[in-house]
Amino acid sequence: MSQTSHDRLLIIDFGSQVTQLIARRLRELNVYCEIHPYQNVTDAFLTEFAPKAIIFSGGPDSVVREGSPRPPRSAYDLGVPILGICYGQQVMMQDLGGTVEAGESHTAEFGRAYVKPTEARIDFMNGWFLDGTGREQVWMSHGDHVSHIAPGFEVYATSPGAPFAITADLDRRFYAVQFHPEVHHTPNGKTLYENFVRDAGFTGDWTMDAYREEAIRKIKDQVGDKPVICALSGGVDSSVAAALLHEAIGDQLTCVFVDHGLLRLNEADEVVAMFRDHMNLKVIHAQEQDLFLGELEGVSDPETKRKIIGRLFIEVFQKYADQIEGAEFLAQGTLYPDVIESVSFSGGPSVTIKSHHNVGGLPEKMGLKLVEPLRELFKDEVRVLGRELGLPDSFIGRHPFPGPGLAIRCPGEITREKLDILRKADAVYIDQIRKHGLYDDIWQAFVAILPVRTVGVMGDGRTYDFACALRAVTSVDGMTADYYPFTHEFLGETATRIINEVKGINRCTYDITSKPPGTIEWE
Repeated sequence: MSQTSHDRLLIIDFGSQVTQLIARRLRELNVYCEIHPYQNVTDAFLTEFAPKAIIFSGGPDSVVREGSPRPPRSAYDLGVPILGICYGQQVMMQDLGGTVEAGESHTAEFGRAYVKPTEARIDFMNGWFLDGTGREQVWMSHGDHVSHIAPGFEVYATSPGAPFAITADLDRRFYAVQFHPEVHHTPNGKTLYENFVRDAGFTGDWTMDAYREEAIRKIKDQVGDKPVICALSGGVDSSVAAALLHEAIGDQLTCVFVDHGLLRLNEADEVVAMFRDHMNLKVIHAQEQDLFLGELEGVSDPETKRKIIGRLFIEVFQKYADQIEGAEFLAQGTLYPDVIESVSFSGGPSVTIKSHHNVGGLPEKMGLKLVEPLRELFKDEVRVLGRELGLPDSFIGRHPFPGPGLAIRCPGEITREKLDILRKADAVYIDQIRKHGLYDDIWQAFVAILPVRTVGVMGDGRTYDFACALRAVTSVDGMTADYYPFTHEFLGETATRIINEVKGINRCTYDITSKPPGTIEWE
Protein backbone atom coordinates (compact mmCIF):
# COMPACT_ATOMS: atom_id res chain seq x y z
CA MET A 1 0.00 0.00 0.00
CA SER A 2 2.43 2.65 -1.18
CA GLN A 3 1.46 6.18 -0.23
CA THR A 4 2.33 7.74 -3.57
CA SER A 5 0.08 10.77 -3.01
CA HIS A 6 2.47 12.07 -0.35
CA ASP A 7 5.89 13.63 -0.73
CA ARG A 8 8.29 10.89 0.31
CA LEU A 9 11.60 10.85 2.11
CA LEU A 10 13.95 7.93 1.52
CA ILE A 11 16.10 6.57 4.35
CA ILE A 12 18.95 4.46 2.95
CA ASP A 13 19.89 1.96 5.65
CA PHE A 14 23.55 1.06 6.06
CA GLY A 15 22.89 -1.29 8.98
CA SER A 16 22.52 0.96 12.03
CA GLN A 17 20.61 -0.55 14.93
CA VAL A 18 18.74 2.74 15.40
CA THR A 19 17.66 3.40 11.81
CA GLN A 20 14.03 2.84 12.79
CA LEU A 21 14.31 5.77 15.19
CA ILE A 22 15.06 8.08 12.25
CA ALA A 23 11.76 7.09 10.65
CA ARG A 24 9.88 7.53 13.89
CA ARG A 25 11.26 11.02 14.40
CA LEU A 26 10.19 11.98 10.87
CA ARG A 27 6.72 10.47 11.25
CA GLU A 28 6.32 12.58 14.41
CA LEU A 29 6.85 15.58 12.11
CA ASN A 30 4.07 14.27 9.80
CA VAL A 31 6.59 13.39 7.09
CA TYR A 32 6.09 10.17 5.15
CA CYS A 33 9.30 8.15 4.87
CA GLU A 34 10.43 4.64 4.05
CA ILE A 35 13.53 2.66 5.05
CA HIS A 36 15.27 0.62 2.37
CA PRO A 37 18.58 -1.30 2.68
CA TYR A 38 21.31 0.14 0.52
CA GLN A 39 21.51 -3.00 -1.67
CA ASN A 40 17.95 -2.41 -2.87
CA VAL A 41 18.48 1.25 -3.76
CA THR A 42 19.45 1.23 -7.42
CA ASP A 43 19.28 3.94 -10.08
CA ALA A 44 15.96 2.49 -11.24
CA PHE A 45 14.64 2.41 -7.66
CA LEU A 46 15.50 6.09 -7.15
CA THR A 47 13.73 7.04 -10.36
CA GLU A 48 10.56 5.17 -9.35
CA PHE A 49 10.59 6.25 -5.70
CA ALA A 50 11.27 9.92 -6.58
CA PRO A 51 12.27 11.03 -3.07
CA LYS A 52 11.90 14.65 -2.07
CA ALA A 53 14.89 14.19 0.27
CA ILE A 54 17.28 11.41 1.33
CA ILE A 55 18.87 10.43 4.63
CA PHE A 56 21.91 8.15 4.87
CA SER A 57 21.78 6.16 8.13
CA GLY A 58 24.62 5.14 10.36
CA GLY A 59 26.18 1.71 10.11
CA PRO A 60 28.78 -0.67 11.58
CA ASP A 61 31.12 -0.83 8.57
CA SER A 62 34.13 1.33 7.71
CA VAL A 63 34.07 3.41 4.53
CA VAL A 64 37.82 2.89 4.17
CA ARG A 65 37.23 -0.82 3.63
CA GLU A 66 37.11 -1.86 0.01
CA GLY A 67 33.58 -2.91 -0.89
CA SER A 68 31.93 -1.11 2.03
CA PRO A 69 28.26 -0.08 1.63
CA ARG A 70 27.55 2.89 -0.64
CA PRO A 71 24.52 4.61 -2.13
CA PRO A 72 24.25 4.84 -5.92
CA ARG A 73 26.17 7.81 -7.29
CA SER A 74 22.95 9.04 -8.91
CA ALA A 75 21.59 9.89 -5.45
CA TYR A 76 23.84 12.94 -5.37
CA ASP A 77 22.58 14.09 -8.78
CA LEU A 78 18.85 14.14 -7.98
CA GLY A 79 18.97 17.73 -6.80
CA VAL A 80 17.28 16.91 -3.48
CA PRO A 81 18.57 17.59 0.04
CA ILE A 82 20.64 14.82 1.63
CA LEU A 83 21.45 14.33 5.32
CA GLY A 84 24.26 11.93 6.27
CA ILE A 85 24.37 10.56 9.82
CA CYS A 86 27.56 9.09 11.36
CA TYR A 87 28.56 6.42 8.80
CA GLY A 88 26.32 8.33 6.41
CA GLN A 89 28.45 11.45 6.90
CA GLN A 90 31.61 9.49 6.20
CA VAL A 91 30.05 8.01 3.06
CA MET A 92 29.22 11.49 1.78
CA MET A 93 32.70 12.79 2.45
CA GLN A 94 34.41 9.80 0.85
CA ASP A 95 32.11 9.79 -2.19
CA LEU A 96 32.31 13.53 -2.81
CA GLY A 97 36.07 14.03 -2.56
CA GLY A 98 36.83 14.19 1.15
CA THR A 99 38.92 11.81 3.26
CA VAL A 100 38.00 9.41 6.04
CA GLU A 101 40.62 7.75 8.21
CA ALA A 102 40.39 4.57 10.25
CA GLY A 103 39.72 4.99 13.93
CA GLU A 104 42.35 6.11 16.38
CA SER A 105 41.94 6.33 20.13
CA HIS A 106 42.11 10.12 20.24
CA THR A 107 39.40 10.61 17.60
CA ALA A 108 36.96 7.87 18.57
CA GLU A 109 33.88 8.98 20.49
CA PHE A 110 31.30 6.76 22.14
CA GLY A 111 28.52 8.14 24.27
CA ARG A 112 27.64 11.66 25.35
CA ALA A 113 29.54 14.54 23.77
CA TYR A 114 29.02 18.25 23.14
CA VAL A 115 29.24 20.10 19.86
CA LYS A 116 30.11 23.77 19.55
CA PRO A 117 29.50 25.94 16.49
CA THR A 118 32.32 27.46 14.54
CA GLU A 119 32.48 31.20 15.07
CA ALA A 120 31.50 32.02 11.50
CA ARG A 121 28.42 29.78 11.63
CA ILE A 122 27.04 30.35 15.12
CA ASP A 123 24.01 32.33 13.89
CA PHE A 124 23.04 29.58 11.44
CA MET A 125 23.53 26.84 14.04
CA ASN A 126 21.44 28.66 16.65
CA GLY A 127 18.55 28.46 14.21
CA TRP A 128 19.18 24.95 12.96
CA PHE A 129 20.28 22.94 15.98
CA LEU A 130 21.62 24.89 18.94
CA ASP A 131 19.32 26.46 21.50
CA GLY A 132 21.42 29.61 21.94
CA THR A 133 23.58 28.35 24.83
CA GLY A 134 26.63 27.91 22.61
CA ARG A 135 26.84 24.12 22.74
CA GLU A 136 24.53 21.13 22.41
CA GLN A 137 24.59 17.62 23.85
CA VAL A 138 24.74 14.84 21.27
CA TRP A 139 25.29 11.08 21.19
CA MET A 140 28.41 9.87 19.39
CA SER A 141 29.27 6.35 18.31
CA HIS A 142 32.17 6.37 15.86
CA GLY A 143 35.69 5.04 15.54
CA ASP A 144 36.59 6.29 12.06
CA HIS A 145 36.70 10.03 11.50
CA VAL A 146 36.57 12.55 8.69
CA SER A 147 40.05 14.07 8.26
CA HIS A 148 39.28 16.30 5.23
CA ILE A 149 35.85 17.47 4.20
CA ALA A 150 34.68 17.25 0.60
CA PRO A 151 34.91 20.29 -1.70
CA GLY A 152 31.98 22.66 -1.29
CA PHE A 153 31.40 21.73 2.35
CA GLU A 154 32.08 23.98 5.33
CA VAL A 155 32.45 23.16 9.02
CA TYR A 156 29.53 24.30 11.12
CA ALA A 157 30.28 22.64 14.47
CA THR A 158 32.98 20.60 16.18
CA SER A 159 33.34 18.25 19.12
CA PRO A 160 36.47 17.07 21.02
CA GLY A 161 36.74 13.94 18.88
CA ALA A 162 35.11 15.20 15.67
CA PRO A 163 36.56 18.37 14.13
CA PHE A 164 33.85 18.05 11.47
CA ALA A 165 30.90 17.19 13.73
CA ILE A 166 28.50 19.14 11.51
CA THR A 167 29.32 20.02 7.91
CA ALA A 168 27.18 21.36 5.11
CA ASP A 169 27.16 22.40 1.47
CA LEU A 170 24.29 24.87 1.42
CA ASP A 171 24.32 25.30 -2.36
CA ARG A 172 23.53 21.62 -2.90
CA ARG A 173 21.62 21.35 0.39
CA PHE A 174 23.86 18.50 1.55
CA TYR A 175 24.22 18.16 5.33
CA ALA A 176 26.35 15.72 7.31
CA VAL A 177 26.62 15.09 11.05
CA GLN A 178 28.92 12.71 12.93
CA PHE A 179 26.47 12.13 15.80
CA HIS A 180 23.04 10.48 16.01
CA PRO A 181 20.22 13.06 16.19
CA GLU A 182 17.57 10.31 16.24
CA VAL A 183 18.37 8.99 19.75
CA HIS A 184 16.94 10.58 22.86
CA HIS A 185 20.49 11.21 24.15
CA THR A 186 20.61 14.01 21.56
CA PRO A 187 17.88 16.14 23.17
CA ASN A 188 17.61 18.71 20.37
CA GLY A 189 17.79 16.18 17.53
CA LYS A 190 14.15 16.72 16.60
CA THR A 191 14.93 20.38 15.81
CA LEU A 192 17.63 19.33 13.36
CA TYR A 193 15.27 16.92 11.58
CA GLU A 194 12.50 19.49 11.52
CA ASN A 195 14.72 22.09 9.87
CA PHE A 196 16.02 19.55 7.37
CA VAL A 197 12.56 18.46 6.19
CA ARG A 198 11.23 22.01 6.09
CA ASP A 199 14.24 23.02 3.99
CA ALA A 200 13.38 20.13 1.69
CA GLY A 201 9.86 21.49 1.25
CA PHE A 202 7.83 18.94 3.22
CA THR A 203 4.54 20.41 4.43
CA GLY A 204 3.72 17.76 7.04
CA ASP A 205 0.76 16.20 5.19
CA TRP A 206 1.26 12.71 6.63
CA THR A 207 -1.64 12.47 9.11
CA MET A 208 -3.72 9.59 10.37
CA ASP A 209 -6.86 11.19 9.01
CA ALA A 210 -5.32 11.22 5.53
CA TYR A 211 -3.97 7.69 5.98
CA ARG A 212 -7.40 6.47 7.05
CA GLU A 213 -9.06 7.76 3.88
CA GLU A 214 -6.36 6.35 1.61
CA ALA A 215 -6.30 2.98 3.40
CA ILE A 216 -10.07 2.57 3.08
CA ARG A 217 -9.90 3.29 -0.64
CA LYS A 218 -7.04 0.84 -1.16
CA ILE A 219 -8.78 -1.90 0.86
CA LYS A 220 -11.87 -1.55 -1.32
CA ASP A 221 -9.77 -1.65 -4.48
CA GLN A 222 -7.90 -4.75 -3.28
CA VAL A 223 -10.74 -6.96 -2.04
CA GLY A 224 -13.68 -5.83 -4.17
CA ASP A 225 -16.79 -7.68 -3.02
CA LYS A 226 -14.98 -10.77 -1.67
CA PRO A 227 -15.21 -11.97 1.97
CA VAL A 228 -12.28 -11.22 4.28
CA ILE A 229 -11.24 -13.11 7.43
CA CYS A 230 -9.44 -11.28 10.21
CA ALA A 231 -7.55 -12.99 13.03
CA LEU A 232 -8.67 -10.93 16.04
CA SER A 233 -6.51 -11.37 19.12
CA GLY A 234 -7.83 -8.43 21.12
CA GLY A 235 -4.45 -6.70 20.92
CA VAL A 236 -4.09 -3.16 19.63
CA ASP A 237 -2.79 -4.08 16.15
CA SER A 238 -5.43 -6.63 15.19
CA SER A 239 -8.19 -4.54 16.79
CA VAL A 240 -7.32 -1.40 14.82
CA ALA A 241 -6.95 -3.45 11.63
CA ALA A 242 -10.40 -4.98 12.19
CA ALA A 243 -11.99 -1.58 12.84
CA LEU A 244 -10.41 -0.10 9.70
CA LEU A 245 -11.47 -3.06 7.55
CA HIS A 246 -15.02 -2.91 8.89
CA GLU A 247 -15.26 0.76 8.01
CA ALA A 248 -14.05 -0.07 4.50
CA ILE A 249 -16.03 -3.23 3.66
CA GLY A 250 -18.65 -3.70 6.39
CA ASP A 251 -20.25 -7.15 6.45
CA GLN A 252 -17.70 -8.61 4.06
CA LEU A 253 -15.46 -8.91 7.14
CA THR A 254 -15.63 -11.79 9.61
CA CYS A 255 -13.32 -11.81 12.64
CA VAL A 256 -12.22 -15.03 14.30
CA PHE A 257 -11.34 -14.64 17.98
CA VAL A 258 -9.62 -17.76 19.31
CA ASP A 259 -10.08 -18.07 23.07
CA HIS A 260 -7.33 -20.43 24.21
CA GLY A 261 -8.03 -20.16 27.92
CA LEU A 262 -4.87 -18.17 28.53
CA LEU A 263 -6.37 -14.68 28.56
CA ARG A 264 -6.60 -12.17 31.37
CA LEU A 265 -9.62 -11.82 33.65
CA ASN A 266 -12.80 -11.09 31.63
CA GLU A 267 -10.71 -10.32 28.54
CA ALA A 268 -12.59 -12.58 26.12
CA ASP A 269 -15.97 -11.17 27.12
CA GLU A 270 -14.70 -7.59 26.82
CA VAL A 271 -13.22 -8.12 23.35
CA VAL A 272 -16.27 -9.91 21.96
CA ALA A 273 -18.66 -7.37 23.52
CA MET A 274 -16.81 -4.39 22.07
CA PHE A 275 -16.52 -5.73 18.52
CA ARG A 276 -19.74 -7.71 18.25
CA ASP A 277 -22.15 -5.69 20.39
CA HIS A 278 -20.84 -2.12 20.18
CA MET A 279 -19.18 -2.05 16.75
CA ASN A 280 -21.51 -4.54 15.02
CA LEU A 281 -18.74 -6.68 13.57
CA LYS A 282 -19.28 -10.32 12.71
CA VAL A 283 -17.19 -12.16 15.30
CA ILE A 284 -16.77 -15.90 15.68
CA HIS A 285 -15.88 -16.57 19.33
CA ALA A 286 -13.95 -19.82 19.09
CA GLN A 287 -14.07 -21.18 22.65
CA GLU A 288 -11.29 -23.75 22.58
CA GLN A 289 -10.04 -23.56 26.17
CA ASP A 290 -10.31 -27.30 26.79
CA LEU A 291 -8.32 -28.13 23.66
CA PHE A 292 -5.41 -25.81 24.48
CA LEU A 293 -5.24 -26.51 28.22
CA GLY A 294 -5.59 -30.24 27.61
CA GLU A 295 -2.56 -30.35 25.30
CA LEU A 296 -0.54 -28.10 27.62
CA GLU A 297 -1.16 -30.35 30.62
CA GLY A 298 2.13 -31.55 32.11
CA VAL A 299 4.24 -29.33 29.80
CA SER A 300 6.81 -27.12 31.53
CA ASP A 301 9.37 -26.25 28.83
CA PRO A 302 8.64 -22.68 27.59
CA GLU A 303 9.57 -23.31 23.97
CA THR A 304 7.40 -26.42 23.85
CA LYS A 305 4.49 -24.39 25.24
CA ARG A 306 4.90 -21.81 22.48
CA LYS A 307 5.02 -24.46 19.75
CA ILE A 308 1.91 -26.21 21.05
CA ILE A 309 -0.03 -22.95 21.25
CA GLY A 310 1.11 -21.85 17.79
CA ARG A 311 0.22 -25.16 16.19
CA LEU A 312 -3.20 -25.32 17.83
CA PHE A 313 -3.97 -21.74 16.92
CA ILE A 314 -3.39 -22.47 13.24
CA GLU A 315 -5.52 -25.62 13.39
CA VAL A 316 -8.38 -23.88 15.21
CA PHE A 317 -8.28 -20.79 13.04
CA GLN A 318 -8.41 -22.87 9.89
CA LYS A 319 -11.34 -24.89 11.25
CA TYR A 320 -13.46 -21.78 11.72
CA ALA A 321 -12.19 -20.01 8.62
CA ASP A 322 -13.30 -22.98 6.50
CA GLN A 323 -16.87 -22.15 7.57
CA ILE A 324 -16.73 -18.77 5.79
CA GLU A 325 -17.81 -19.47 2.23
CA GLY A 326 -15.92 -17.76 -0.56
CA ALA A 327 -13.27 -16.12 1.59
CA GLU A 328 -10.26 -15.07 -0.49
CA PHE A 329 -8.42 -12.70 1.85
CA LEU A 330 -6.81 -12.94 5.26
CA ALA A 331 -6.30 -9.68 7.18
CA GLN A 332 -3.40 -9.22 9.60
CA GLY A 333 -2.18 -6.42 11.83
CA THR A 334 1.37 -6.36 10.40
CA LEU A 335 3.20 -3.13 11.30
CA TYR A 336 6.05 -1.29 9.57
CA PRO A 337 8.76 -2.56 11.98
CA ASP A 338 7.70 -6.09 10.98
CA VAL A 339 8.16 -5.19 7.32
CA ILE A 340 11.59 -3.66 7.96
CA GLU A 341 12.79 -6.66 9.96
CA SER A 342 11.63 -9.04 7.23
CA VAL A 343 14.27 -7.63 4.85
CA SER A 344 17.82 -8.72 5.56
CA PHE A 345 20.44 -5.95 5.63
CA SER A 346 23.37 -8.25 4.96
CA GLY A 347 21.86 -10.96 2.80
CA GLY A 348 20.20 -8.96 0.07
CA PRO A 349 16.59 -8.64 -0.96
CA SER A 350 15.94 -12.36 -1.30
CA VAL A 351 16.82 -13.25 2.31
CA THR A 352 14.58 -12.62 5.30
CA ILE A 353 15.49 -12.45 8.95
CA LYS A 354 12.11 -13.66 10.20
CA SER A 355 8.54 -13.98 9.06
CA HIS A 356 5.90 -11.86 10.75
CA HIS A 357 2.71 -13.49 9.55
CA ASN A 358 0.50 -13.43 12.64
CA VAL A 359 -1.06 -16.75 11.76
CA GLY A 360 2.02 -18.58 10.57
CA GLY A 361 1.75 -20.25 7.18
CA LEU A 362 -2.01 -19.93 6.86
CA PRO A 363 -2.09 -17.60 3.83
CA GLU A 364 -0.17 -20.13 1.72
CA LYS A 365 -1.81 -23.19 3.25
CA MET A 366 -5.34 -21.91 2.74
CA GLY A 367 -4.70 -20.21 -0.59
CA LEU A 368 -5.59 -16.80 0.83
CA LYS A 369 -4.28 -13.39 -0.20
CA LEU A 370 -3.01 -11.07 2.50
CA VAL A 371 -4.56 -7.75 3.45
CA GLU A 372 -2.25 -5.72 5.71
CA PRO A 373 -3.72 -2.23 6.11
CA LEU A 374 -1.29 -1.17 8.87
CA ARG A 375 1.96 -2.27 7.25
CA GLU A 376 3.23 1.31 6.86
CA LEU A 377 2.58 2.35 10.46
CA PHE A 378 4.55 2.34 13.69
CA LYS A 379 2.88 1.34 16.96
CA ASP A 380 2.28 4.90 18.11
CA GLU A 381 0.67 5.72 14.76
CA VAL A 382 -1.61 2.68 15.08
CA ARG A 383 -2.84 4.02 18.40
CA VAL A 384 -3.59 7.41 16.82
CA LEU A 385 -5.46 5.69 13.98
CA GLY A 386 -7.42 3.66 16.53
CA ARG A 387 -8.63 6.87 18.14
CA GLU A 388 -9.56 8.21 14.71
CA LEU A 389 -11.68 5.08 14.23
CA GLY A 390 -13.48 5.56 17.54
CA LEU A 391 -11.87 2.82 19.60
CA PRO A 392 -11.83 3.81 23.29
CA ASP A 393 -8.56 5.03 24.81
CA SER A 394 -8.86 2.39 27.52
CA PHE A 395 -8.62 -0.25 24.80
CA ILE A 396 -6.05 1.08 22.36
CA GLY A 397 -3.77 2.27 25.17
CA ARG A 398 -3.51 -1.22 26.67
CA HIS A 399 -0.14 -2.67 27.50
CA PRO A 400 1.24 -5.28 25.07
CA PHE A 401 0.03 -8.83 25.69
CA PRO A 402 1.92 -11.85 24.29
CA GLY A 403 0.34 -14.25 21.83
CA PRO A 404 0.86 -17.28 24.12
CA GLY A 405 -0.92 -15.28 26.82
CA LEU A 406 -0.63 -16.31 30.44
CA ALA A 407 1.21 -19.50 29.47
CA ILE A 408 4.52 -17.61 29.56
CA ARG A 409 3.64 -15.88 32.82
CA CYS A 410 3.21 -19.25 34.48
CA PRO A 411 6.72 -20.78 34.58
CA GLY A 412 6.62 -24.53 34.93
CA GLU A 413 3.55 -26.66 34.45
CA ILE A 414 0.29 -24.90 33.60
CA THR A 415 -2.84 -25.82 35.56
CA ARG A 416 -6.31 -24.31 35.68
CA GLU A 417 -5.82 -23.56 39.37
CA LYS A 418 -2.63 -21.57 38.73
CA LEU A 419 -4.24 -19.69 35.83
CA ASP A 420 -7.23 -18.69 37.96
CA ILE A 421 -4.92 -17.43 40.71
CA LEU A 422 -2.78 -15.58 38.20
CA ARG A 423 -5.76 -13.84 36.57
CA LYS A 424 -7.02 -12.53 39.90
CA ALA A 425 -3.59 -11.34 41.05
CA ASP A 426 -2.94 -9.62 37.72
CA ALA A 427 -6.32 -7.85 37.90
CA VAL A 428 -5.52 -6.50 41.38
CA TYR A 429 -2.07 -5.33 40.26
CA ILE A 430 -3.36 -3.48 37.19
CA ASP A 431 -6.15 -1.97 39.27
CA GLN A 432 -3.54 -0.63 41.68
CA ILE A 433 -1.50 0.84 38.83
CA ARG A 434 -4.57 2.56 37.39
CA LYS A 435 -5.71 3.88 40.77
CA HIS A 436 -2.32 5.49 41.30
CA GLY A 437 -2.38 7.06 37.82
CA LEU A 438 0.67 5.14 36.59
CA TYR A 439 -0.73 3.01 33.77
CA ASP A 440 0.26 5.30 30.90
CA ASP A 441 3.76 5.80 32.34
CA ILE A 442 4.49 2.07 32.09
CA TRP A 443 5.20 0.15 28.88
CA GLN A 444 4.06 -3.20 30.27
CA ALA A 445 3.02 -4.57 33.66
CA PHE A 446 1.90 -8.02 34.75
CA VAL A 447 2.10 -10.70 37.42
CA ALA A 448 3.95 -14.01 37.02
CA ILE A 449 3.03 -16.92 39.27
CA LEU A 450 6.16 -18.76 40.35
CA PRO A 451 6.58 -22.55 40.35
CA VAL A 452 7.27 -22.58 44.07
CA ARG A 453 5.19 -22.65 47.23
CA THR A 454 6.27 -20.85 50.37
CA VAL A 455 5.30 -21.00 54.04
CA GLY A 456 3.30 -18.09 55.44
CA VAL A 457 1.15 -17.10 58.37
CA MET A 458 -2.37 -15.70 57.99
CA GLY A 459 -4.22 -15.08 61.22
CA ASP A 460 -3.17 -17.86 63.53
CA GLY A 461 -2.82 -20.42 60.77
CA ARG A 462 0.01 -21.68 58.61
CA THR A 463 -0.23 -21.30 54.82
CA TYR A 464 1.70 -23.02 52.09
CA ASP A 465 0.82 -21.16 48.91
CA PHE A 466 2.32 -19.80 45.71
CA ALA A 467 4.69 -16.87 45.43
CA CYS A 468 4.24 -14.32 42.65
CA ALA A 469 6.46 -11.76 40.96
CA LEU A 470 5.27 -8.32 39.94
CA ARG A 471 6.81 -6.95 36.74
CA ALA A 472 6.60 -3.40 35.34
CA VAL A 473 8.94 -1.86 32.79
CA THR A 474 9.49 1.37 30.93
CA SER A 475 10.54 1.20 27.29
CA VAL A 476 10.37 3.05 23.98
CA ASP A 477 9.97 0.08 21.66
CA GLY A 478 10.32 -3.07 23.77
CA MET A 479 13.84 -3.75 22.49
CA THR A 480 15.38 -2.53 25.74
CA ALA A 481 13.61 -1.90 29.02
CA ASP A 482 14.16 -0.88 32.62
CA TYR A 483 12.07 -1.66 35.67
CA TYR A 484 9.58 0.95 36.81
CA PRO A 485 10.68 2.66 40.07
CA PHE A 486 7.58 2.13 42.21
CA THR A 487 7.66 3.58 45.70
CA HIS A 488 7.95 1.18 48.61
CA GLU A 489 4.54 2.39 49.74
CA PHE A 490 2.98 1.34 46.43
CA LEU A 491 4.64 -2.06 46.49
CA GLY A 492 3.65 -2.68 50.08
CA GLU A 493 0.05 -1.68 49.46
CA THR A 494 -0.16 -3.82 46.32
CA ALA A 495 1.37 -6.88 47.97
CA THR A 496 -1.08 -6.56 50.85
CA ARG A 497 -4.05 -6.39 48.48
CA ILE A 498 -2.93 -9.40 46.44
CA ILE A 499 -2.28 -11.57 49.49
CA ASN A 500 -5.56 -10.54 51.12
CA GLU A 501 -7.76 -10.75 48.02
CA VAL A 502 -6.27 -13.66 46.06
CA LYS A 503 -6.55 -17.04 47.67
CA GLY A 504 -3.50 -19.15 46.80
CA ILE A 505 -0.77 -16.47 47.04
CA ASN A 506 1.04 -15.68 50.27
CA ARG A 507 4.19 -13.94 49.03
CA CYS A 508 4.92 -11.13 46.53
CA THR A 509 8.23 -10.09 45.00
CA TYR A 510 9.13 -7.28 42.58
CA ASP A 511 11.30 -8.02 39.54
CA ILE A 512 13.94 -5.27 39.10
CA THR A 513 15.78 -6.88 36.17
CA SER A 514 16.43 -4.69 33.12
CA LYS A 515 16.38 -5.87 29.50
CA PRO A 516 19.07 -6.90 28.75
CA PRO A 517 20.16 -9.08 30.51
CA GLY A 518 16.63 -10.27 31.26
CA THR A 519 13.59 -10.25 29.00
CA ILE A 520 10.35 -8.43 29.74
CA GLU A 521 8.33 -11.65 29.95
CA TRP A 522 9.41 -14.51 32.18
CA GLU A 523 9.40 -17.15 29.42
